[in-house]
This record gives sequence, structure tokens and C-alpha cells, in this order.
Amino acid sequence: MKLAVGRKAKYVGQYRVTDSDSLEAAMEAAGRIRLTIEAKLSPGPPMLNLRRHGVIGHWHGLVDNVASGNFLGAKRRGVVHGVDYGFTGEVKKIDVARIKERLDSDSIVVVSNMGYSSSGEVLNCNTYEVATACALAIEADKLICVVDGQIFDENGRVIHFMSLEEADMLIRKRAKQSDIAANYVKVVDEEDHEPSLNGKGHLNGYAASFQNGLGFNNGNGICSGEQGFAIGGEERLSRSNGYLSELAAAAYVCHGGVQRVHIIDGTVDGSLLLELFTRDGAGTMIARDVYEGTRMATEEDLPGIRKLIYPLEESGVLVRRTDKELLEALYSFYVVERDGSVIACAALFPFPEDKSGEVAAIAVSEECRGRDYIEKEALSLGLGKLFLLTTRTADWFVRRGFSECSIESIPEQRRKRINLSRGSKYYIKQLQPKHAGVPVNNFAGR
Repeated sequence: MKLAVGRKAKYVGQYRVTDSDSLEAAMEAAGRIRLTIEAKLSPGPPMLNLRRHGVIGHWHGLVDNVASGNFLGAKRRGVVHGVDYGFTGEVKKIDVARIKERLDSDSIVVVSNMGYSSSGEVLNCNTYEVATACALAIEADKLICVVDGQIFDENGRVIHFMSLEEADMLIRKRAKQSDIAANYVKVVDEEDHEPSLNGKGHLNGYAASFQNGLGFNNGNGICSGEQGFAIGGEERLSRSNGYLSELAAAAYVCHGGVQRVHIIDGTVDGSLLLELFTRDGAGTMIARDVYEGTRMATEEDLPGIRKLIYPLEESGVLVRRTDKELLEALYSFYVVERDGSVIACAALFPFPEDKSGEVAAIAVSEECRGRDYIEKEALSLGLGKLFLLTTRTADWFVRRGFSECSIESIPEQRRKRINLSRGSKYYIKQLQPKHAGVPVNNFAGR
């Protein structure tokens, strides 16, 4: 709205400086958006459906399922380091009881970023501070952030999933070049040393309270330690660090107890439905629970492994294994599991005396490639090189750092069991210790 009237918004740090004109524009924008949302959520079912089900004897107009109100208590940010933030507010109180009462009655609660002070003022609060504070206060299962692009790795592929640990590591690596990342590290590390109540900062039925972004006693003897996490300012607007700001907010609420955060591209039609109702989604999910992980295979994984490798066996890419042979080798297999489904597998057979390991039966979907699961496991076992036998996939392994070698490079114990009639080629790769983590370069939307 400020840009619309020819004035550039002023930011200091993560917060906007709000003068009287800015407040009027923010109020108008928030009101217009709230009314639009309520209108979109209000239509009743089509009359054709009502006639089909024989319920036309009642009035079926607007659906009474949208609730809004003064759920957000705020206080002026005031003067910080000599900067008067005017009508900019900070989250002071989330009325959890009233919000949950409306949610329990099957209403959709709409909360804007406009907060209300105890003196009757309307204050312009940071949107992400409000969203993260609300998510923590009501103990939400999910937080969904809509942005204007996607998050890509250094190879230009969409990052569909990050564990909380991976996200936390990436943010910490960026802390020296990003004020928002540095603030995340400071706040999270401080909270890790503060006592909590049953792992939560509040109890149901109480209003979660905040003061200058820090929890304080709400007068009932219950410490409400949840706080919102503000992101914004020139760093976020310029996208100099991609979507690191949103990632920091996501990791922050995951630390606080929210199980999953979805960052989706709002410019793509249907992205919300694709993200929530397909296995791999359309955006990036950060999760504190076990959504995706690599682990050793168990007998319960046999059907999933068989399903992955069967097409490759049929085409001759992999050596055909009987169920008995697969079972005997099972504990050398590693699987990647996503949301309860096995999506990749590979076997690693160590030869400790040669400090080497054989890689076999690799079946990896495209989105799982390039993460070095097996190499990391081999390094953890003290192995210095990997080798493999292949007939049809040499190029694929060469692109991943393997080079052709002679049969003499294969451990003697393994050479004795090679089926020479297959005419396999031999490839080897020397392993280099790497720092664990996810790529940090080019972490931005296109």
C-alpha cells in the first residue's frame, strides 16, 4: 500500500517503521484482505446439490464458519536503539482460549497482522511474528507459508524436504551473512537453556503472553514462553539470501513444537493441494518428526525393496535375486523411507581388511540422488573406497566420481565370487571425508 501511494516503506532490521499514513494503509490492506478471505469462505453449497439431496426446505445461504476478532493483543515496539517505530506493534498476547473455542465449533479463524493494545490502539505487527506466535500458542500441527517462488538446491532441483536438523545446520552456516539467521541462532540457543513446562511454554485454556518478543508470566502462575519470530526488512525484500528468512521462521516453530512447516509457491495454481495431498508435494517441507530418513533395512521393508529393484532386474541392470538371497543380504541394505514408504534402497557390503565396500542393488529415485547416503555410511564405517560391478550403468557411476579399474583392484575375497560370464565392468571411487549437511549455495527461488 505504501508503494501504491508513491512512498517507500522504511525498515530497520526485521521491522517496518509505521507512521500514521503507513498505519492507515496497513489497516486498509488488512481489512480488504480479511473481507476477501471471508467472502471466499462464505458461499453455501450449490442449489443443484441441495435439490438432489432433498433439503430445499431450509434456508441455505451463507455458511457461518468464519470467525475473526481481537484475538491478538499487542504493544508498541517503541524506541529501540534510537529508532522510533511509531505504530509498529509486537505480539503481547494470543487469546488461545477464544481461538480454540471457535476452532472446536468447526469455524475457520482469520487473524490478521493488526494487533490491539490495552489502550485501544491498532498496531501494525510483523506478519511472521504473528503467524509463528499463533502456531506455537495453539499448538498447531502445521504452519503453511506462501511465498513467491520455490527453494532449489545447488543443482537447480526443488528441495521437497528438509529435516529440522538439516534446516538448523543451513541457517547456522548463513548466520555470518544474514541478520535474520543470526537472530534465529541467538533466540534458539537462548531458549534451549530456558526451562519449559512439559516441553511446552503454555497450557491449554490460558492466554499465551509475550513481552518484547520474550515470554513472561501471564498472571496465572503459568509461564508462557512461546514467542513469535519476526522476519522482514530489506534482507527479505531483496531476496539476497533467497528464502532463508522463511526457512528460519519454519525451523523456529519446529523447535517450539510444530511438527511440520510447508513453504509453497503461491504463484503456482493448485500448489497448496499438491503440497498437502501428494507424497512429494510441490513445495518444501521442514519437519521435526520422521517424514524422511535413511536407515538399515528390516524384514518389513522386503516388499518395498522388491518393488524397487524388480524393474531393474527385469531389464538386466541388476542381478536377479531370489527372495531367499534378498533376505540373507537384507542387513546389508539401507533404505530411504518417506512418510512410511520405501523410496530408495542400496546394499553396502563392507570389506574391512581392505578398507573398502561394495555397492550393489541401487534403486534410487531422481529426487533422492546426489545426497551421498551410502558414501556417508561407508565413511562412518571407516572405509576409504567403494567399488562396484556393472554391465549397463557405467556412465551413471562415472558422473558420480567412479572410475574404471581392473579386477585386481577388487578385494580377493570378492573376486572369487564374481560371475565372469556376465562380463561386468569394475569401477572404484576413493572417498573423501565431507562435512555433513545440505548445500548452502544458490539457496534461492527462481
